[in-house]
Amino acid sequence: MMKLKVGVIGCGSIAQHRHLPEYAANEQVELVAVCDIVSERAEEIATKYGVQAYTNYEDLFAHVDAVSVCTPNYLHASITIAALRAGVHVLCEKPMATSKEEAQAMIAAAKESGKKLMIAHNQRFVASHEKARQLIQNGEVGKIYSFRTAFGHPGPEGWSVDGKESWFFQKEKAFLGAMGDLGVHKTDLLRYVLGEEFTEVGAFVETTAKEFADVDDTAVCVLKTESGIIGTLAASWSYRREDNSTIIYGEKALLRIEDDSTYGLIVQYATGETVKYELGKIQTNESGGQRNSLVIEKFVGAILNDEEPAISGEEGMKSLAVILAALESNETKQIVKVTV
Repeated sequence: MMKLKVGVIGCGSIAQHRHLPEYAANEQVELVAVCDIVSERAEEIATKYGVQAYTNYEDLFAHVDAVSVCTPNYLHASITIAALRAGVHVLCEKPMATSKEEAQAMIAAAKESGKKLMIAHNQRFVASHEKARQLIQNGEVGKIYSFRTAFGHPGPEGWSVDGKESWFFQKEKAFLGAMGDLGVHKTDLLRYVLGEEFTEVGAFVETTAKEFADVDDTAVCVLKTESGIIGTLAASWSYRREDNSTIIYGEKALLRIEDDSTYGLIVQYATGETVKYELGKIQTNESGGQRNSLVIEKFVGAILNDEEPAISGEEGMKSLAVILAALESNETKQIVKVTV
């Protein structure tokens, strides 16, 4: 069997904890290259995996079929477009870009090259989230009235390879703070679970906990969908313990998703009946999380089977658009329409 030759660009925490081990464990993949502008880091990771180290990403394109782009946010678009134009498939970390124009350029490059572009929104593949979507789709929850979702933890300094010096806290490299790191995951998740697009956003985006940062560390948004469902989304680097919960309020049932330490999904029906689903642990930055995020598996499968990626560039852009609208709302103090 021909194996897919893969390189990873950017050797920070997300590459070290997710992409590299998952590629290495995938029998359909041959990991051949890593790239990082910090040559010592590139060499160290290359030695660990027995692959070639690069400090210039363009040098590795000739040796791979596909790459993961795990760099700071501001480089996502330029590296992705360069890879696609070089005939290489791309799995890009989230948020896919720092503007709609960048996202559109990435999507166009994928179309022109005929190569796959997938965005690494792993929340969709969590068993409790898939089950919740299924229950909503088959009518068991009835009409959806409202929701609240949160994604928070103590912040990237605890796990980033560069600690407080990490690019996560530098506006020119990250563009967005907790809202781009965590909020975009939750907008993507809600779009997936509810099966609807968001049309309007009102938001407060602040820096309340990380005085050394020049990006947001806490954001709270009110979101409205096309059918009129309203709810809240909180994204924060100021939570002392990780919270990745979602509660959906429906006519026939209430869904508590990742809100209980044992049960990934608890369904409380209007009839009084409660059903608890034990679906395995969600992946977290803390130990004990699900090892395989399934993102690599889905990306590799899309290439080898020549299928549409599970989360296309268009999907990534729709989730990004909600975050961009939230930023605009915070700046203008107005409710902002989401435009893609």
